[in-house]
Amino acid sequence: MIEFLKATKSFRTAKREVHAVQDVSLTIEQGDIYGIIGFSGAGKSTLLRLVNLLEKPTAGSVKVQGTDITTLSPKELRKLRRRIGMIFQNFNLFTSRTVAGNVGYPLKLAGTSRQEVQRRVAELLQFVGLSDKANDYPEQLSGGQKQRVGIARALATSPDILICDEATSALDPETTSDILRLLKKVNAEFGITILLITHEMHVIQTICNKVAIMENGKVLENGSVFDTFTNPQHETTQNFIQSVQQDRPSSTLLEKWRSNGGTKLYRIVFKGEIAGAPLLSRITRKHGTDFNIVYGTVRELQEQLYGNLLVSFDGPELAIQQVISELSELTEIKEVQTDAS
Repeated sequence: MIEFLKATKSFRTAKREVHAVQDVSLTIEQGDIYGIIGFSGAGKSTLLRLVNLLEKPTAGSVKVQGTDITTLSPKELRKLRRRIGMIFQNFNLFTSRTVAGNVGYPLKLAGTSRQEVQRRVAELLQFVGLSDKANDYPEQLSGGQKQRVGIARALATSPDILICDEATSALDPETTSDILRLLKKVNAEFGITILLITHEMHVIQTICNKVAIMENGKVLENGSVFDTFTNPQHETTQNFIQSVQQDRPSSTLLEKWRSNGGTKLYRIVFKGEIAGAPLLSRITRKHGTDFNIVYGTVRELQEQLYGNLLVSFDGPELAIQQVISELSELTEIKEVQTDAS
């Protein structure tokens, strides 16, 4: 559906050349909910703007449905943009138009008949749960309602792709959850590919099936959300995941553990069905050792169980090594530094 091939976008300022996007290669398949995460200035927004050619790549290419969009004529580009919906952080609604007027605006631009505009607007407002707000103005709406209007407007022309630019960052947590559920509904019922950017990892965890982490215009790593969360490779990714996983004990807890005689600490990652099995107790009992869970959680991620535990072992050194060896065949286990979890 969307393919970035060594895409690069550079800007020249009075003082220097800025590489907003650097040599990015990504493939977003049809039906994906693909998240791009990074701190401010990472290049996320610029990357999104390449998809509908609001920014033209200075090198590389961007393909949408197999077509290099940089080769399109102005007429072809306008046609493409009607197949790409956008929702924004600050809603971008017309304050002088009613809710119905905002949702129907893209259809009026496309020359749709008045009767069809009315039918489509009513259908979309029912879909987003705002049928009773058709004649209200944006100033009469809450933030979550405004974003629902934005989503309805983005869906008006029946797009294949929906681009979300920090769509929930201006909303409170409860409203964010509501909007994310609505976006999942859009994806499930209409099969629309969603490409979103965010600086919040919990948004990625909640809605996306794929993720790419950006920093300084580059993609540091990308893949399925489950694999990225359970086995992050880059320090930046680890920091993002830590913001939602909270899988590291505090220094106070670690100090208490050390004062009680703790020496070696191991991180064990359990994935899938094995996360719900009494694996740790079974293997340690088999080798005549004890274990102590210092910190950890078992949670659901992408409809799979994922356990992340910090444990210490007590027993003969040889027996402990046998436990670690057997666990390594079924889980990911490694010793960690107790001064930095």
